[in-house]
Amino acid sequence: MVDIKIKSASECRYDGVSLGEIMMRIDPGDIPTARARTARIWHGGGELNVAEGLSYCFRMRTAVVTALVDDGIGRNIENQLREAGVDTSYIIWFNTKGKGTFSTDQKGTLCNGINFTWKGKGVLPSITEYYRAHTAIRELKPGDFDWAALFGKGVRWFNTGGIYALISPTSGDVAIEAMKAAGEAGAFRSFDLNYRSKVEPDKERARAMNRKIVELTDFLVGNQNDFDDALGEESRKVSKEESFDIWLEAYSEMLRRVAKKYPNLKLIGTQLRGALTADKINWGAVLYDVAKDKIYQAVVRENIEIADRTGGGDSFASGVAAALLNGKSVEDAVQWGAAHGICVQATPGDTSMVVQSDVEKEIKRAVTGGGVSALR
Repeated sequence: MVDIKIKSASECRYDGVSLGEIMMRIDPGDIPTARARTARIWHGGGELNVAEGLSYCFRMRTAVVTALVDDGIGRNIENQLREAGVDTSYIIWFNTKGKGTFSTDQKGTLCNGINFTWKGKGVLPSITEYYRAHTAIRELKPGDFDWAALFGKGVRWFNTGGIYALISPTSGDVAIEAMKAAGEAGAFRSFDLNYRSKVEPDKERARAMNRKIVELTDFLVGNQNDFDDALGEESRKVSKEESFDIWLEAYSEMLRRVAKKYPNLKLIGTQLRGALTADKINWGAVLYDVAKDKIYQAVVRENIEIADRTGGGDSFASGVAAALLNGKSVEDAVQWGAAHGICVQATPGDTSMVVQSDVEKEIKRAVTGGGVSALR
C-alpha cells in the first residue's frame, strides 16, 4: 500500500511546475473564424493551464518550463503569464539574431505557436486550428535544460502531458528526462494523456511513448477515449442508453487493470463531460485511489451552460493538485477538481479566471443542489 506523500511547502521554492507548449490563442468570439474581423488575444496550453490554475486561482507558487521565440508574440505570452503569477524564469528564449545554441532568424523560420479557437455555439462545435509546425518548443532535446538546478530549489508537484510529449521527435525524451529528475528529487508527478490526433495521428507511436512516461507517473489523468487512443487500454463497451452507474462500473474495471500494469500509480482521474450542445454540458469527475482501491466521485452537474469548454480538463487536474497540496483528502480533491473545471468553462479562454473562494462556493452549491444567486 502506497501513501500519497507530497513535500512540504516550507522545504520547496515551488508548489507546482509544468513542462509543455504554450500557444497564443486568437479568439474570434461569437463569429466563426472564417468570417471574423476582430478577435481577442489569450494564451494557453494543456500543461501550462495546470500551473496557471494553481497560481491564479489557488495562489500557489508555480513556474513553467517551455521555449519561445523572443519576439512580440513571445513577450505577449510571457506578460500574460506574469499577470497570472506564473514564474517565467525557466523559459528558454530563442533569439532572432541567428547566434548561439537557442537562436533563429527574423523571417519566421522558427515561431511561437498560435491557434485560432472558435468556441462554437449550439449545434456547431468548437473548432481549433493550429499553427505549430515550426515552434521553438519543438526544438528542445534532452540536455537542453538544467533539471538539477530547478529541482534543487525544491518542487512539490511536477506536471507534463501527452500533447507536449508527442509534439516533436525529441519532446517525449525531454518529458522522460524531466519526470525522472522530478522523481529523484521527490516531486509528486502528474501526467495527462490528453490525446490529440492533430498532434500525433500515429496511435502506436503515441502509445509507445506514453507507456514509458506513465511508468514514471504518480497521478495519471485521462478520459475513456484517452486511455484507448493514447495507452491502448480499452474499457468495456457500454451503450449510450445505460445509466451512469453502469458506465462507471466499466470504467472502473479498466482503471484497476491499468493500476496493476503500472504499480507506481497512486491516483488516476478523469473529468466526465457529456456535451449536449456546444454551450451546454453534463459535467462530473472521478478519482481512483489505487492504494485504497476506492473510486471517489464528484457531484454530477447536469445541463450546465458554459462559455468556453477549452481548458476544463486541465482545470480539473489543477483543482485536484491544489486540494492535495493543501493537505485535503482524495475525496475532497475530486470535488475541487470538478468545481474548478466547471468554473473555468464558465469564462472565456483556456486558463482560470476564478479564485479559490469561487471553487469552494461551487462545491457547496453543487452538493446542496442550490441555484446561483446574484451578488450585490
